[in-house]
Amino acid sequence: MILAKIKQTRLYHHVLKLGDFFPVIFFFGGFLWDALTIGRNVAYSDLITFFVYLAIAAAILFIIGSPRFILADPSKLSPWAAKIHKRLYWENLPYFLLQFLFGNLLSSLFILYFKSSNHWLAWAMSITLGILLVANEYLEDKYKQLTLSWTLFGFCAMLLFNFALPYLMGSIHPVWFYLSTLLGAGAAYLLYKKTPNHDGSIWPVGVIAALLMLAYAFDVIPPVPLVKRDIAVGYSINKVDGNYQLSQQPSSWWMFWRNASSDLYVAPGQRVYCFSSVFAPNGLRTRLYHVWKFHDKKKGWITESRVGFTLSGGRYNGFRGYTYKTDLHAGEWKVSVETENDKTVAVQEFSVKAEQSTATPYIQVY
Repeated sequence: MILAKIKQTRLYHHVLKLGDFFPVIFFFGGFLWDALTIGRNVAYSDLITFFVYLAIAAAILFIIGSPRFILADPSKLSPWAAKIHKRLYWENLPYFLLQFLFGNLLSSLFILYFKSSNHWLAWAMSITLGILLVANEYLEDKYKQLTLSWTLFGFCAMLLFNFALPYLMGSIHPVWFYLSTLLGAGAAYLLYKKTPNHDGSIWPVGVIAALLMLAYAFDVIPPVPLVKRDIAVGYSINKVDGNYQLSQQPSSWWMFWRNASSDLYVAPGQRVYCFSSVFAPNGLRTRLYHVWKFHDKKKGWITESRVGFTLSGGRYNGFRGYTYKTDLHAGEWKVSVETENDKTVAVQEFSVKAEQSTATPYIQVY
């Protein structure tokens, strides 16, 4: 009997310890769900859903900040029912709903920015969103301090407008990013001013807006709504039945998780091709560039060539294009896919060895 009680106590202790990890488990579960449902491109229906979440969060914030935050009269309820009403509805439900809505928005935005990131500065932005998303699972009690609620609302509004406005305007010109940031911050400020009680503080939203615009200037924020699909380098490329076939250096036998190697064996005068595929929404038309760079041990990365091509959005599998370069020096190279205003969409790093390869080329179809 005593042994059974000890086992129950230990089991209860382990369950409590496991409960501490539930928010992280839910985060990764939500992340996988959003990754599967949002897909590798973004549709108008996705943006509508995100704006509905934001509108519901705005309504809840307005109700919480109103002197008439009463949807039922507890005095007309029995003492037991009034107690349940107070604990479960007034004190917790609105903040639980805010946590749920902001969690969904942050999860979706994390997926969108994660898919658009392909260099270390943009990864930093995505990692920040991921950390904030995990932290949101532990912030339920903090939502009653409305400063946090206003801050998260403004942050989600700005990131959503950053994605939606270029999407709707069919342009990734910098003016749309700065304007969308101001629109998101302005929406949060207007809602705050219209809320009767003005509980909490709105000034962190202005700080975040300034930081976002500064981050964009330094290429920390990826050029959404462009989403990198594929980028690869190889020896030759052919178009067969609407598909591109890229001949690549096969990977070593022990690298079982990949088919192609980033080490190219290039003979003198041999061409090296870079193929890239980028998703862009319907109506978006811009010009992208393949920037070939060589790493000099004394001077760092040196641009060897910059070749441009036009992108017309709307193709589900992404807009495909390629460039090539001859007489590559032995050493470290990379090709950056960049926009007209030098924002990085994707990066492919590889090394060149001045040797003739004896391996059978691996053919990848795109």
